[in-house]
Amino acid sequence: MAIRGEFSSRIGFVLAAAGSAVGLGNIWGFPTKVASNGGAAFVLVYLLLAFVLAYPVLMAELIIGRSSRANMVDALGKISGNFVGRATGLWGCVTVSLILAFYAIVGGWMLVYFADAAVSLFGLTSASEWLLTDSVTRNAIFCFLFMALTAFIVVGGVKAGIEKWSVRLMPTLVLLIIALIVYVSFQPGAIEGWSAYLVPDFSRVLDPDLLINAMGQAFFSMSLGVGTMLVYGSYLSKKENLPSIGASVALVDIGVAVIAGMLIIPAMYVALNNGVEIFTPDGALIQGDTLIFKVLPALFDTIGGVGIFVAFTFFALMAIAAVTSSISMLEVPVAYMVESKGLVRKKAVLLMASIIFGLSCIIIVNFSTLFGFVIALTTEYS
Repeated sequence: MAIRGEFSSRIGFVLAAAGSAVGLGNIWGFPTKVASNGGAAFVLVYLLLAFVLAYPVLMAELIIGRSSRANMVDALGKISGNFVGRATGLWGCVTVSLILAFYAIVGGWMLVYFADAAVSLFGLTSASEWLLTDSVTRNAIFCFLFMALTAFIVVGGVKAGIEKWSVRLMPTLVLLIIALIVYVSFQPGAIEGWSAYLVPDFSRVLDPDLLINAMGQAFFSMSLGVGTMLVYGSYLSKKENLPSIGASVALVDIGVAVIAGMLIIPAMYVALNNGVEIFTPDGALIQGDTLIFKVLPALFDTIGGVGIFVAFTFFALMAIAAVTSSISMLEVPVAYMVESKGLVRKKAVLLMASIIFGLSCIIIVNFSTLFGFVIALTTEYS
C-alpha cells in the first residue's frame, strides 16, 4: 500500500479545506442571496446556522477522516462494518465525480473569459471573437485545460500538490478580491450596492425563505456531504486540535464569502448606474452564470480602457476559486483508487481525470439536455 500523505502545517490544511469550500458558488451565489434576503440580517442568520448546524457536520467528516486515515469508501466501510457503508462511499465518489464533470465545464468558461481579457489587452480581435463564440470545440478545449491544471496539482500529492498550491492560490484569491473591492468602491453607484448588501432588514429574520436559503448556503458553502472534507481530514496530523482547526476552516470560508459580497453587489449597482440591467423581470437580482458571464462583462465594457484590466483580474480570481475546489473533488476518487485498488498516484490521477473529462465531453455535446440534469441530479437528489 502506498504511504499516505499528510498536511505539513495547520495553515496548509486550513487554506486547502477553505479553498475546497469557497468555490464559485460562494462568489456568485452568496452575495445575491444576502442582498435579496434582508442584507446583513441574512448574514447574521447564516452565521448562526453555519455554526449551529453545518459546523457539527464538518466536524463529523473531519473526525471520521482522521480516525480512519482512509479514503471515503474504506472510512465509511470501517464505521458500518458492512456493505452499506462501502456502497455509500462509492456513491459519494461517483457523485463528486459527476459534480466535477459539470464543474470543469464552468471552470473552463472562467479560463475562456480570462483568456479573452488577456488577448484583448493586445488587440487580438479575431481571437477574442472565437473565445466569446459558444461552441463544442471551445468548451471541450478549455474544459480539458481546466482538468489538466487540476490533475497537475493533484498528481503532486498532499504536501507537494494540494497544500503547496493552496497556500499560494488562496492568499492570491483574497488579495485580488480586495483589490477589486477598492476599485469598485470608488465608482458611481457603489454606495447603493453597499447599502443593499450591508444594511439589515430585521423584519426578514423569521421569513421562511430567508431561513431556508441561509440553511442551504451554510451546508453548501462548507463543501459538506461529498467526501472532500472527510478525505482532507484523513490527511490531518493527529497532533492537531480538531474543534479549533474546524472552526478556522469555517471562519475562513465564511470570511471569503462575505468579502466576495463586498465586491459583487457594489459592482452590480455600478453596472446598474452605467445602464446595465441587473434585475430579472420579477424584480430579483440576476445571479449565477448570467451574472458572471453577462452582467459583469457588460459592466467591464462600460468603464473604458481600465475595464480590460478589471476583467482580467476578476476572471483570474474566478479561475483560482474554481481550481481550489476542483482539486479537492478530484482527490476523493483518486484517494480511493490509490488506497483500495493499489494504483500509483500518477496513474490514478490520469485515469480519474480522463474519465471525468470524458463525462464532461458527453455533457458538452448534449449540453441542453444533460447540463441542467446532471446539476440537479448531483446537487438536489444525490
